[in-house]
Amino acid sequence: MSAKLHIKKNDRVVVIAGKAKGKTGRVIEVLPRKRKVIVEGVNVLKRHSKANNRTGQQGGIIEREAPVDISNVMLIDPQSGQPTRVGRQVLADGTRTRIAKVSGAVVE
Repeated sequence: MSAKLHIKKNDRVVVIAGKAKGKTGRVIEVLPRKRKVIVEGVNVLKRHSKANNRTGQQGGIIEREAPVDISNVMLIDPQSGQPTRVGRQVLADGTRTRIAKVSGAVVE
């Protein structure tokens, strides 16, 4: 079973550790079982692929994003633009939302 994660798809995040430290981007995909996220423009790898005439695949160098551990990214606060921790809050109508710890703003 996968755990609850503080990051979701389309969140704006900043990398806080590793070779891509300081880079920001949008979350393309969340891999909850591996506890990893794929961030746009971060941790880009180059793969050399051979041409395949049967499938029509062209050969060349393909660049794509590799997963980053979820503990190495932090959500960007929608109000201040600073990295923030994420909390959970139950609203008056009973719905649960994520809130930014820095400003207290609701994260959509």
